[in-house]
Amino acid sequence: MDELAATVTGFATTLRAAGVGADHERAQNLLKALGHLDVTSPAEFYWAGRLTLCATPDDLPRYDRCFEAYFGGRKVTAGPASTTTVTRHIATGDGEQDDEGTAAPATASRTELLRHRDVARLTESERAEVHRMLSMLKSGRARRRSRRFEASHRGEMDQRRTIREALRKGEVARLLRRAHTTRPRSVVLFVDVSGSMASYSETLLRYAHALVRSEPRATRVYSVGTRLTSITAELRHRDPGTALNEVSRTIPDWSGGTRLGEELREYLSRYSARGAIVVIASDGWERGDPELLGTQLARLSRQAYRVIWVNPHKGYEDYQPLTGGMRAALPYLDDLVAGHSLAAYAELSERLAHA
Repeated sequence: MDELAATVTGFATTLRAAGVGADHERAQNLLKALGHLDVTSPAEFYWAGRLTLCATPDDLPRYDRCFEAYFGGRKVTAGPASTTTVTRHIATGDGEQDDEGTAAPATASRTELLRHRDVARLTESERAEVHRMLSMLKSGRARRRSRRFEASHRGEMDQRRTIREALRKGEVARLLRRAHTTRPRSVVLFVDVSGSMASYSETLLRYAHALVRSEPRATRVYSVGTRLTSITAELRHRDPGTALNEVSRTIPDWSGGTRLGEELREYLSRYSARGAIVVIASDGWERGDPELLGTQLARLSRQAYRVIWVNPHKGYEDYQPLTGGMRAALPYLDDLVAGHSLAAYAELSERLAHA
């Protein structure tokens, strides 16, 4: 959110220099609007800014020129007599830069291209830009009914409160009502950190960081490889770079094999996923017994509200779930989705928000 605020502030400053009435209040309105939108979508950012930052019809052509320049690093012409050069450096959250020592500018077309590219095939600077956008990804959560109640104008009659008020006033003046409260549905995320997932593990963990930061009390994250390791506490750190450094020191089995069946059995013997959305991010290369994996997924599916498997290779049209692990898992999955790109993670967030 700090990076998003810095981006909006810099953009508003550029607009004011070009004569657009993008004052502090309008910039705050844009931040509020972006809180309900996908900030990684250039179109949504463009229209939100145009509706909140422009004060008069004369501002519109200036806004278009500034938007193109600020998010593309080119020149902005504020009017026939003046030219303003905009140079913008993109913060990555962990200091990553391109080969020339400066972060790459995020043009609208470039951002849209990066949204759909396989993260395993990106350059270091491109991956840093995708990770920056992941940190700003809004991860809403579907809500579930709680056992607790709260006062409400509708719902069942609250007998205790009604009687207490009647005793206090000497008569039944009105019938008080109550309704169940709601809370975000829990998500349990398993991230495969084995050798076959090495190209995707860091991006998945950054996505996990965004999930934890959005709903810290309703998200639990575990790394899986040859051991089950809880990494939720490490991912609660505000800065994604620091969080991943803590995670790297905590996980003992980076780039090993995958024994997901054994690890799910361990999880189910110690914890519960009752009512939660379970997300398993793995390519399905199971070194353990696939039959054991199927047995544990059957147990898990009976507890969980929904089981979603995220496979990076699912993003390709010719993908077939042929590995032993995937074949064993398929009968117990509610969804098998891609996990290779920023767009795939945005789609996964939508599923979590509306499950």
